[in-house]
Amino acid sequence: MNPERSQFLNLRHPPARLTPDEAAWYLGFGVHEITILVAARLLKPLGSPPGNGCKFFSAITLMRLREDVAWLAKACDAIVNHWRNRNDRYTVCARKKRHRQMPLHS
Repeated sequence: MNPERSQFLNLRHPPARLTPDEAAWYLGFGVHEITILVAARLLKPLGSPPGNGCKFFSAITLMRLREDVAWLAKACDAIVNHWRNRNDRYTVCARKKRHRQMPLHS
C-alpha cells in the first residue's frame, strides 16, 4: 500500500475537505474513478470549481456515502457502465476501421 495512503487512512479525524486522491482512498475507489462518479452525478465537489480546476470533497458527505450501501452499489454500477460503454465504443470503431481496410474482391 502507498505509504501516503496508509498514513491518510490511519488519521483519527480526516480534514474537512478532501482532494480527489484522498476521497478515492477514503471511499475505497481508484483515483481515476472519482471523475467517473462526478460525471455520473453521484459525487459532488464543494463549491463551483471550474472544469479544469482542482476539486475538493466534503469529508462529512463522504462519511455518509461510505456507509450507504445503496449509494455504493450505484457507484460501482456507474463505473462498470462507464467502462462497458467505453469498450463498446472502442470495438465499434475498431470494427469500422477494419471494415474500411478490407480489400474488395473482384
